Amino acid sequence: MRLFETIKETVTVGQAAEYYGMKIGRNNMICCPFHNDHHPSMKLNTTYYYCFGCGATGDVIQFVANLFGLSNYEAAKKIAVDFGITPDNLPVIAALKKPEYMETKNRQKELCECQKMVCEYLHRLEKWKALYAPERPDLPMDERFEEAYESLSYIEYLADYLTFADEEEGFEVVKSMKETGYLEDLKYLSGPRDEEDTYEEAA
Repeated sequence: MRLFETIKETVTVGQAAEYYGMKIGRNNMICCPFHNDHHPSMKLNTTYYYCFGCGATGDVIQFVANLFGLSNYEAAKKIAVDFGITPDNLPVIAALKKPEYMETKNRQKELCECQKMVCEYLHRLEKWKALYAPERPDLPMDERFEEAYESLSYIEYLADYLTFADEEEGFEVVKSMKETGYLEDLKYLSGPRDEEDTYEEAA
């Protein structure tokens, strides 16, 4: 098995973070080491990390590479040395059947994409609420302000839940969103919007 595969299937992001001196808090949250983070905003899942503050994401090798300013190959070698991984070590993931492993990987990818979309939509709504608030009560409401007013509380709740839920709970949320069609709606809501593009051009 190649070095990269062995590392990623043997060492979790949380194990690496803890080994290199980071304090892991409730629900696998840490202060992001990649920006000036005073409150834990990075979620450590089994095979990837995601920062709700700066958007940094990747696997355990990318985490160590960015942490120490190394190439991915140098980071993989460092992890192998630090964790005593040799060609004779069987990866923990080898106990799983391949279809089960691939299904888990796909669900983790969907969860990461969902977390990212929720964060992007939350930031958009916060911006719209500030930018398009009516100057006087008698003025008509801008559609963007109305959307922010109606949706912000729910999206804040969803962002908080996805941040602090464990991975299995996150999988269930994504599954529910897919079944109701909201995940597809979220792709539009968090993606490029004509009304936002118009504002940016005018600014």
